[in-house]
Amino acid sequence: MAFSNGGSLMETDNHKKREGEGEDEEEDPFLAFIEYARSVISPEEDEDPSGNEEGYNGAGWSWIASRILKTCISYSSGVTAAILLSDLSQAWSEQRRVGGSKKRPEIIDQMKRKHRRAKLPNTVTIDSIYEKNFLSLSSVLEAVVVDAHVLPGTNIYMLTLGDYWSSNTIDLYLHRRYYDLVDPPNGILKKAREIFLTGCYLRTAKEGCGSPRLLPTEYLVILLDEDLDDDAILIGAQFCSDSFSSISHDGVKNGVSYSLYARIESISSLEILEQCGGLQRKQITLVDNDGVKLRFLLWNEQVILANLISVGSMLALDRPYIAIAAESALETSDEFCLEYGTATQLYLVPFVQHEEQVCLSSTQNRTQGSKLHAAADPTQGPKVSQVSLPCDSQGSIDFSNYPFQLFVADLHGKMTGISLYGVVRDVFRERETAGVIFLLKLEDSTGSIWAKLHFSQSWSLGRVSVGHTAYISGLTCSKTKQDRFELSWCETDDGASFINLSCLPALVNSSCLHKLSRLSDLSSRRNSMHICRVWIDQVDHCHVTTRFSHAPCGHFVKEMPSGAVECSFCHCDCDSEVVMRAFYLKLTLADKNTKIFAWCTGQTAMELLQISPDEFYELSEDEQVMYPSSLENERFIVALVNCKRQAVHGSRDSQTPEADAVSWEITRALKCE
Repeated sequence: MAFSNGGSLMETDNHKKREGEGEDEEEDPFLAFIEYARSVISPEEDEDPSGNEEGYNGAGWSWIASRILKTCISYSSGVTAAILLSDLSQAWSEQRRVGGSKKRPEIIDQMKRKHRRAKLPNTVTIDSIYEKNFLSLSSVLEAVVVDAHVLPGTNIYMLTLGDYWSSNTIDLYLHRRYYDLVDPPNGILKKAREIFLTGCYLRTAKEGCGSPRLLPTEYLVILLDEDLDDDAILIGAQFCSDSFSSISHDGVKNGVSYSLYARIESISSLEILEQCGGLQRKQITLVDNDGVKLRFLLWNEQVILANLISVGSMLALDRPYIAIAAESALETSDEFCLEYGTATQLYLVPFVQHEEQVCLSSTQNRTQGSKLHAAADPTQGPKVSQVSLPCDSQGSIDFSNYPFQLFVADLHGKMTGISLYGVVRDVFRERETAGVIFLLKLEDSTGSIWAKLHFSQSWSLGRVSVGHTAYISGLTCSKTKQDRFELSWCETDDGASFINLSCLPALVNSSCLHKLSRLSDLSSRRNSMHICRVWIDQVDHCHVTTRFSHAPCGHFVKEMPSGAVECSFCHCDCDSEVVMRAFYLKLTLADKNTKIFAWCTGQTAMELLQISPDEFYELSEDEQVMYPSSLENERFIVALVNCKRQAVHGSRDSQTPEADAVSWEITRALKCE
């Protein structure tokens, strides 16, 4: 197969625009609307007046782009600028909501100044609990103890909790396993202590109490700060005398209590052990200061505890249950495993994600600066020169909340959370590797790059082909030993999405996201998608046939010499896959000045022909020949892309049946009434 060396596939082709070329190229209406929406929902007052964006609180480019596209998917008949801006404003307000009118406790305001920790994935705010009057068991509360007291006339402890994002507080009935930690005067669960908790039931006001309260939960983790003297003394005195190597069979059998301190190296996915009656299990790999590894196991309802911890954090386990592997049903080579027992208490020193100052490239300065600060004097250039982005322990920088659009020319090693917008120049399956991997070449105005798309089972993105415009989020860029860039994407990763704009049903009917082109414009701007108002012409030259296509990807299937049916794109055996009849249509489109020859398939061909492939197939041969004549002068709004494959030596190991198609593909069509 061509490009058998994976490294060469990832070679970036950065051909930056020549001076002055940008002025001749028409602006993409979709990108222009993103910038307009950004100026509406993130006005200048959100930005740091110093121009350094370290305190930037506005909406990132990829957040806005993703939200617009999700709305377009929801409104398949089309959207207006008002619909999009309303949805964006509401979503952004919810994300930034500060809650009711109550004043946030002063202790939280004091602590917030040094709060640099990233939110856990399932975190909800106290304000949102009040708004929805609901709390799921898997939700996480990242709380600060505002007060701890005993309910009058009882021995029941109550904690009043606040958080960094809410103005409301909420009371928690403390679980009795933590009573020894709150008992004054030396209790650790006191005012200004941070805790994580999950598995909470909400007792609402309707059930007899004056305000919502949280019922006791066993699943609570107490946060420690190594920079505080009291916490540092606690860690040293209680957790540093034992190590994983000090655990012994005799000690375990004699009921010795261990207090252990280790770094969280990894957290496994949820496992279902069918051989054990469907038991649920999560495995957390811990590494102590001596480099010894041990597994910490969570079972069944305990697995939600994993929502409270993160890789890189330090976990302190007081009195964990220690299972001797040889005496249990555990299939492991480890001598011991730790478990969350009835007496176990957990403490956490959270991994604090560092931030790195990222200077804006000339790409952002050129294309974004003047738009971001519309009120500024354009002769002064952009105010923003750099932004602060989170950086993990391996030095990878997360660009998921980057304020501006990223281009191919901006890519470098150790980048995560990348979103790119561009034109597909090639796409095919890599057949000589394990797993389901497709290679896709994406091009924008600054260059092109190959990306590896990893799928868990099979292609799941619908029809994607050469010339289509795509938005991809959740990309990771790294540098290989050969000093080349490698771009990868996995459909199961958080934040991963792939949206084919060329095939979006809403696109042709959303005037705020496109600008109508004439067919004569196509020759001068061949690299973009065009929305045109046309009619069908020269029906004598209209070619209509039906073929079978692979439903998941929309590409035609072919019969192999062995008699098996294979997808020309996925290269999978389609005997057990969903195969359906589809049109292969070639026809002439015309407007007042120009005519072009184009082709299409799938739903687009059905929209143009106004008949299904199965219905057409049932017509007699004479009726099939005569059918196109009924379409002459029918008017449509169509999306057109240049589907001509670039001449790249050996870029594919086989050609699909569409390879004989003409240069223009109709990706969407809407009949004009």
